[in-house]
Amino acid sequence: MGKPTKAIVAIMYDFDKTLSTKDMQEYGFIPKLGLSAKEFWNESGALARQEQMDSILAYMRLMLKKASEKSLPVTRDKFVELGKDIEYYPGVEEWFERIDSYGKENGVTIEHYVISSGLKEIIEGSSIKKYFKEIYACEFLYDENGVAVWPKLAVNYTNKTQFLFRINKGVLDVSEDEKLNEYVKEEERRIPFRNMIYIGDGLTDVPCMKLVKLNNGQSIAVFKKRKKDTAAKLMEENRVDFITEADYRKDGELDKIVRTIIEKMAVVEKLARLHDKHKKSIEKAVK
Repeated sequence: MGKPTKAIVAIMYDFDKTLSTKDMQEYGFIPKLGLSAKEFWNESGALARQEQMDSILAYMRLMLKKASEKSLPVTRDKFVELGKDIEYYPGVEEWFERIDSYGKENGVTIEHYVISSGLKEIIEGSSIKKYFKEIYACEFLYDENGVAVWPKLAVNYTNKTQFLFRINKGVLDVSEDEKLNEYVKEEERRIPFRNMIYIGDGLTDVPCMKLVKLNNGQSIAVFKKRKKDTAAKLMEENRVDFITEADYRKDGELDKIVRTIIEKMAVVEKLARLHDKHKKSIEKAVK
């Protein structure tokens, strides 16, 4: 895809308990099974341990098994419908357009991405789906009748990082593995890591948070009101740059942090492009 003419800042979000107040399966799907969230996740964890199974594949398998036992439809359309039940932290639904406008004021384009171990189908049914350039999340494979039969994509805690490199290089199609692994000079990548902001809520986000932070981007851990222990631990261990309550309203602390980061990234990008211009002029003169 190559480096764009105008600088881009990518904001990447975990979804569950980062934008939404709890795991997305807990709003509509799990209650229909007649289970509590605790019962479902405990059984999913037990399945993963018993079968030495990836925990994400375990919950996806359990969703299909439990739905079958209850004769609940497991079609793509039904999963998408669940998205309408999602509840968000304060200000989430107004956040994206406001941040986009602030980026424009500072001469950069803002792009929003989801990198989640939740279900892409449910996110696609959410009220905020339209704001994301790409959604990387778990997906099912469906048969000719639209019924879920197999996990198509499982996004676990460590392979989340591949999507940072997809965004970095502009190789957004998950089927393009060879292109993703091709060498691209840092200065030619579509979105440098220094122009990335990662927002997550906990330990499952650590690989992405740390990778972004180590490469001069910014990582933010958000937490539910009065429940900051995990975020505080991440800050203490130097895995994130900032911690703040998951409140996306205008002029809240998170809003101020992200706006300040955008201002900084806009200036750094301007200087980097000026540096590249001078460097190329010298190289041309030498030739």
